[in-house]
Amino acid sequence: MLLIILLIYLSIRELQLFLPGVLGAITLYILSRASYFQLVYNRKWKKGRAAFLFIVYYLLLLGIPVFAAITLISPKVSDVLSDPTAVINSIKQAVLQVQGRLGITIVTEKSLSNSLDQTITFIPSLLNSTLNLLSNLITMLFFLYYLLYHGKEVEMTLFKIIPLKDANTAILASETKKMVKANAIGIPLISIIQGLVATLGYFIFGVKEFPLWGFFTGVFAFFPVVGTMVVWVPLVIYMYVSGETWNATGLLLYSLIVTGNIDYIARITIMRKMGNVHPVITVLGVLIGLGLFGFIGLIFGPLLVSYIIVLFRIYMNEFTTPLDEKKPDESAVVNKEPVS
Repeated sequence: MLLIILLIYLSIRELQLFLPGVLGAITLYILSRASYFQLVYNRKWKKGRAAFLFIVYYLLLLGIPVFAAITLISPKVSDVLSDPTAVINSIKQAVLQVQGRLGITIVTEKSLSNSLDQTITFIPSLLNSTLNLLSNLITMLFFLYYLLYHGKEVEMTLFKIIPLKDANTAILASETKKMVKANAIGIPLISIIQGLVATLGYFIFGVKEFPLWGFFTGVFAFFPVVGTMVVWVPLVIYMYVSGETWNATGLLLYSLIVTGNIDYIARITIMRKMGNVHPVITVLGVLIGLGLFGFIGLIFGPLLVSYIIVLFRIYMNEFTTPLDEKKPDESAVVNKEPVS
């Protein structure tokens, strides 16, 4: 057993770079298994044909947003890499201009220069993480194909080797399915909705390069309540300082009333229908996920935190005595005569 554990540890350690892809494949399998089994066992499709259909579907579904993100961000990265000094100076002048108009000093020129220099040096690692994301997408689709193809056998094997009661194993499977739907579908869907709504507001009120800012708003929308403010608050301040008073006021009201309330409305409708995930779990999960898995951790981080809670509940159900069970009469035990 120790040898098996050692080999598993070494394998996971060496495949750590591709771990997000494996987790993604498991997530997509859980989302797809019911439809896949419907095609194979009810409509009598061949396993390979049905699995390949899902691969093509997810390739289009995931490839389009990844391509859009690269298309939006890559020109800016190219500009920075071609002439980093000019970009640093323009950003520095904009920040100093805002502070001069407001009459406050939030950051000194020296610290601002240091921060911008560190940001420029961070760009190569950002490009490297983009390549890792693409490699993990390929890994995810590769593993997904074989998970679907051998799905029944994998599930039966897991059901046998999981060291829990059958009832708790069923609870684990049910809760996993519910959490995966809430985190892998609900949270990204809410972020996409907020990103699109914010993009519309940026377009209406004349924000330059509104698709790029809308994309960033959607990414930061993974953080509930305050996430989108990271993007639109600096935009509003900059527009006020630049003399675009009416557009700045309109964007401020639009962001507070429309973009902000979309988050609340979406969470009480979409998330409660798929599986109510508390905002605290989402925030902690995003912070943990980014550190463990990178960008794809925006989805798997909340799933990990939710899974800890589910496993704790199963542990309590498996190894502790329910509170409503009747305890033995202590007085009877104390007064009972010992057996000679």
